[in-house]
Amino acid sequence: MKRITKILSVGLLSTSLLAACGQSETNTEETKAVAENLSLEEITQKAKEEGEVASVAMPDSWANWGETWKELESEYSLKHKDTDMSSAEELSKFESEGKNATADIGDVGINFGPLAKDKGLTLPYKTSYWDDVPEWAKDDEGHWVLGYTGTIAFLTDKNNVKNPPKTWDDILNGDYKVAIGDVTKGTQSQFAVLAAAMSKGGDEKNIESGLEYFAQIAKQGRLSSIDSSIANLEKGEVDVAVVWDFNGLNYRDQIDKNRFEVTIPEDTSVVSGYTTVINKNAKHPHAAMLAREYILSDEGQINLARGYARPIRDNVKLPADVQEKVLPKDQYKNAKPVEDFKAWDETAKQIPQLWQEKVLIHVK
Repeated sequence: MKRITKILSVGLLSTSLLAACGQSETNTEETKAVAENLSLEEITQKAKEEGEVASVAMPDSWANWGETWKELESEYSLKHKDTDMSSAEELSKFESEGKNATADIGDVGINFGPLAKDKGLTLPYKTSYWDDVPEWAKDDEGHWVLGYTGTIAFLTDKNNVKNPPKTWDDILNGDYKVAIGDVTKGTQSQFAVLAAAMSKGGDEKNIESGLEYFAQIAKQGRLSSIDSSIANLEKGEVDVAVVWDFNGLNYRDQIDKNRFEVTIPEDTSVVSGYTTVINKNAKHPHAAMLAREYILSDEGQINLARGYARPIRDNVKLPADVQEKVLPKDQYKNAKPVEDFKAWDETAKQIPQLWQEKVLIHVK
């Protein structure tokens, strides 16, 4: 990995900004450190002194985070540990632990980024690649920023399903089990509901058609509670899973590329992404900042692409072998990005209760 040499400064956190974020404690050593004007070289030095970084929901197997952590350790001697959990659980952890934080940085679904900021759980940090990130994919104060995007896809075990589904109607008319994950907690699962809703004319403000869609599958006794893990997929316990494209491609290649088929729904799908959030009470704030810096660097973006995730920066040239790992572009012609994240954030807050009331009551 090439050493990052660009220099940047971290803006001062004003009293008004801290109040807006709901931070009641503004004089912690961590906040003071981040509030200083520091060059990237100084941040790097402080990160080395901290010597470690603790993440949540950034495991080695997800979007190739493993290679990123290995390179951060090799280049900057940052030891790493991760605890895997859902986006909702991450914010709950940040909030409940407070100053006794055991996590420095997390990776959450985009709708959880603004929520983390509103709850006053984050430290803002703009990397030296900030201008390369689309406006829709970052907070203007630096509280959250997408590292990569994902598109909802179908992952089919062809040993169990002879005709892999190509559309949402194909799934509705099928006779196999469908695994969607825990909609009450997981961002991936919630976006699957949104994608289904969009296929029936819904949008970020109205997911009723998506709930009705999965309620029909539940009434048929086909809504599976099986987790779409590598182990369960390998054992043949999952017929069709609704997952992010990068997860589907990763699972397929790890088990058997010829056994599994990954398809972007031909009628419509949704494009979103995951954002890093730095814990305002991080014990290793500079290491967390350096991790975000690396994630948005050319090397970090290529690492994510090796994990089948699509880099958020369009100006990163992917090596040929990495380009070959992703699906053909024409599969994404009907994949639509979320346009109103504020509306989706409000909708997402209601999903856990709506899912229980309108879908889970029909599970047989």
